[in-house]
Amino acid sequence: MKRFSQPAQWAILLSCSLALGFALQYFNFPAALLMGPMLVGVVMALCGATITVSAGIFVGCQAVLGCMIALTLSPGILTVLLSDWLLVLVVLVLTLLASGLSGWLLVRFSSLPGPTGAWGSSPGGASAMVAMSGEFGADVRLVAFMQYLRVLFVAAAAAMVAHLSMGDQTGAAAAVVWFPPLGYRFAATVAIAIAGAWLGRKLHIPAGALLIPMLVGATLHVTGTLSMEVPQWLLALAYAFIGWTVGLRFTPAIVMLALKTLPQMVASIIGLILLCGFMAWILTLLLPVDLLTAYLATSPGGLDTVAIIAAGSHADIGFVMAMQSLRLFSILLLGPAMARFISRHAGPRVA
Repeated sequence: MKRFSQPAQWAILLSCSLALGFALQYFNFPAALLMGPMLVGVVMALCGATITVSAGIFVGCQAVLGCMIALTLSPGILTVLLSDWLLVLVVLVLTLLASGLSGWLLVRFSSLPGPTGAWGSSPGGASAMVAMSGEFGADVRLVAFMQYLRVLFVAAAAAMVAHLSMGDQTGAAAAVVWFPPLGYRFAATVAIAIAGAWLGRKLHIPAGALLIPMLVGATLHVTGTLSMEVPQWLLALAYAFIGWTVGLRFTPAIVMLALKTLPQMVASIIGLILLCGFMAWILTLLLPVDLLTAYLATSPGGLDTVAIIAAGSHADIGFVMAMQSLRLFSILLLGPAMARFISRHAGPRVA
């Protein structure tokens, strides 16, 4: 792949992503326009591609996604969370404990240093975990590999669950209007996205580029002040760039560095997914939510990836994002203490 120029690599990436993305969409696969570019990016990265998505573009795509999520949030979500606050708190605590157990076992039964295993296992926003990990003595490259490997596994598992849960409903999908007429609401949406992305980076808020437009847009939407407009073509671009950002991080150098602990990493990821899936099943028994919504709400993937999958299915995206946001805030607050605890008490690798 290195023998191709960067423009040629972008052309290959774009054409293959379009082909795979629309092929998956033709078969009504949820988050097809994310999964297609992500998988193509992984293959190209492992083949030695030298192209990357700039941080500014990725931040802008997160802001667009935040605006899309804002349109799905309503006061009814707060009612559900507040009326069942004890159960929501229990699920939140159990998810954090599950991630802590996963990190502890990974450090205990592999050669990974404590901080690296702890931050690599934290189920928050992947970019936020990678950004924070270096400040606590972790190997940022391995943390990035673990985080984005988990995002890839979770995205694939969640998309498959969404596909299976939709069943025969796929035949009645509504026609997509790719290029609707745009008005002042679109201009306001772009302004909120740009301002939110800038403010999130300026204040160094983890995942702030997604959270600030989401909260501002939701406030405007709920109060009836403004209903934002996010056209399908803009969402498709955001999905593609987010997928490429994740996929292109799987470089051969990082993969080779992580090969000796890959079995333990995969085992910890699968174990965490299964634990969260079990909690999702319990959630369906105690709350009026369907299995897909509960699964995505407890899924240990990145906030943006889960949002895209939820938007492409019949899940209650408002409930999903409320639960995911609560967990992200919690892991940002408790992550450093959890990492220090695992580093001190996990002990040396068992022979």
